[in-house]
Amino acid sequence: MSEKIMMSGNEAIARGVWEAGVHVAAAYPGTPSTEILENIGALYKDDIYCEWSVNEKVAFEVASGASIGGARAFCAFKHVGMNVATDPIFSMGYAGVNGGLVFVTADDPGCWSSQNEQDNRWYAPHSKIAMLEPSDSQECLDFVKAAYELSERFDTPVMIRMTTRVCHSKSLVRTGTRKDVNVIKYERNPSKFALLPATALARHPVREQLLSEMEEYGNDCPFNRVEETEDSSVGVITSGISYQHAREAFGENAAFLKLGLTYPLPKKLIREFCERYETVYVIEENDPYLEIQVKALGFPDVHGKDLVPICNELNAAVLRKALFNEEPEKTYHVEAKAPARPPAMCAGCPHRGFFYALTKVMDRIVPAGDIGCYGLGTQAPFNGFGFSLCMGAGFSSLVGLSQALKRQGDTRKPLGMVGDSTFFHSGLTSLIDIVSSESNVIACVLDNSITAMTGHQDNPGTAKNLMGQPSPVVDIAALVRACGVDDDHLRIVDPIDIKAMDAALKDGIASEGPFVIITRRPCVLIKEVARANGKRHAVIDPEKCVGCRMCMSAACPAIAFRDGRSVINDGSGCTGCGLCTQICPFGAISIAEE
Repeated sequence: MSEKIMMSGNEAIARGVWEAGVHVAAAYPGTPSTEILENIGALYKDDIYCEWSVNEKVAFEVASGASIGGARAFCAFKHVGMNVATDPIFSMGYAGVNGGLVFVTADDPGCWSSQNEQDNRWYAPHSKIAMLEPSDSQECLDFVKAAYELSERFDTPVMIRMTTRVCHSKSLVRTGTRKDVNVIKYERNPSKFALLPATALARHPVREQLLSEMEEYGNDCPFNRVEETEDSSVGVITSGISYQHAREAFGENAAFLKLGLTYPLPKKLIREFCERYETVYVIEENDPYLEIQVKALGFPDVHGKDLVPICNELNAAVLRKALFNEEPEKTYHVEAKAPARPPAMCAGCPHRGFFYALTKVMDRIVPAGDIGCYGLGTQAPFNGFGFSLCMGAGFSSLVGLSQALKRQGDTRKPLGMVGDSTFFHSGLTSLIDIVSSESNVIACVLDNSITAMTGHQDNPGTAKNLMGQPSPVVDIAALVRACGVDDDHLRIVDPIDIKAMDAALKDGIASEGPFVIITRRPCVLIKEVARANGKRHAVIDPEKCVGCRMCMSAACPAIAFRDGRSVINDGSGCTGCGLCTQICPFGAISIAEE
């Protein structure tokens, strides 16, 4: 039964996956894509097998196996996650599909939660797969359903390219019912799916022919449309969320070519549109993906990145300023500025004890970070590491770093860190490299029992899966030992226990060869942990506090310094972890039980 519901783009994608009759869905969490699989797991798990895979490559391979087996399959990840998944994506681009195969890449213009602004549209022509770009929540649902038809019609994986604003903005969506799609019987077909060199060579021209046919389809398909206007000499070519911004900026003063199928591009449609207008603008966020290809069709005078910023997100005000030199409309505002408040680890965060311990040995180590909540440890006062690259590099970069330091006579020891979810994602393979190369480094696994940074998704170290079912717990320490790290070179500690943390670091610095520290304490925001801590909080005795500020070195948001004394700034926020009680040299802080 059809009804209209307010949905975010991510919610609409999940609904579209269900309505399309998908059987298998896999993902690795990453903002802005996370809510897609969360919604599938919460709402549609009775019809769709769904899982958080250990990384994006594995997630796409799970979906690929389902597709080859004849089931409709879905996969999702954020833009940098696609970098991890490209190996099987490129292979499936040649091989094609059996059951429909669709995946979402969620780009992040503006770097709201990412290490770069990479524009994943380039991946579609690079891997020779179809690409759709929805511009609102209704299109998210509709495009997913259509993507499966395209996937099976043109024998191709289909990439749906989203951006943060499309993922998280809400609009009305008319929903439908689930399509009953039979699983196609699996039949052995090595000439299509066994990608040895001879197979790939044979499949390449097949793919090129199918892309040519899809381009012809794109010239007259429902995803690409021209919106004419009377007496306008201005045309605008755009796609995705940029269409919404351009419509608001130009109003009725321009005609629009709205592209929904953005690879392969409909060259005939683009040529005809450009020939009708004296002035043509190409409006898109980040890279000039469309602009370059429009100019290559013989229209070098179109305006694009010569006017429109290449960095950060667009909006109507940015476009009006860039294109028409219009200042933003004056609005009512109050001259008030919130005090600077950098992001900080939560009160009671187990990573705080780890970074506090690091501050004592900074003259003896060179620390490398990774992607996770512990990324906040690079800030003052901890200044916990000097570089971080991508997931898993907190371990693998140590191998090269150790060689560089050795060659310049620097005796400091490389130390790297990954979280438990990152360890399963790509830290394990990096640890294997550390062990096999016998690198003289310290590798720290910061195990807080959850994938915390993206919103508490389960991972192989937790006791349940995305569908809420019990699952085996994979023992990180057992994996470390299996890699060849003996107990003399392994420490498992509670990071809030300062003495234990200090001793583990001391042993690691003194040892030769690979040394692993596992800090094991659950995230304080896990519901069961929060309930247990709800009756504990720190108390500072004003008679004993001498105002030395040592407790402030923990950078805990629950502690403040006022009138020459430390105080518990937020009693309800304090979790009673006890780190500050160990730091205070005068015994002024204790833990109260209620």
